[in-house]
Amino acid sequence: MKKVIAVNGSPRKQGNTAVLLEKALEGARAGGAETELIHLYDLHFTGCRSCFACKLKGGKSYGKCAVADDLQPVSSRIEAADALILGSPVYLGTATGEMRSFMERLIFPYLVYDEAGTSLFSKKVDLGFIYTMNVSEEVMKEWGYDQYFSFNEKMAGRIFGRVESLYVTDTYQFSDYSKYESSRFDAAHKLKRHQEVFPVDCESAFQMGSRLTGGDGDNGAD
Repeated sequence: MKKVIAVNGSPRKQGNTAVLLEKALEGARAGGAETELIHLYDLHFTGCRSCFACKLKGGKSYGKCAVADDLQPVSSRIEAADALILGSPVYLGTATGEMRSFMERLIFPYLVYDEAGTSLFSKKVDLGFIYTMNVSEEVMKEWGYDQYFSFNEKMAGRIFGRVESLYVTDTYQFSDYSKYESSRFDAAHKLKRHQEVFPVDCESAFQMGSRLTGGDGDNGAD
């Protein structure tokens, strides 16, 4: 049985990102996979400490992060997984701080400082990124968010294998926009999009999970 792990980089366990990750895992389970969802904001960890223990020739932590915190057991489970899905809302043009710190710790130990940028990860796995953002697709491109996403794909692909991404734009942030200073947004438009477009995004997440386990993406819906 294949194992698929999803990592939620949002502080919300029932927000847009979490819902999409759950849909992706649902697609993976439909393909017969065992799944796990990890909430980064439940863990105590830091970003890379630049100790270079993972690069020390002959060192006991060569190719592995030496920092002993809540990410250590997570890293071990990821090494045993067959596919990985990373989900994050976009804060100030990038993934959340928790997700960035996680990615530093996830990727850097496996990256060899040689001319080829060799990977020490023991096998090839499929990896999916899911990004949620308040801005429209047009603003996402205008402000260059997609360039940041592309860099993540290239780096992760070098280490792990095949990578795909899902961009979910113009998301619904508040259940009642009148309670918040948010006059730049059209609350009616946001709600309509959440009701009509977000279900399509959820279906795309489902199909991503199915593809990551080698399925056909069919959830049985008409």
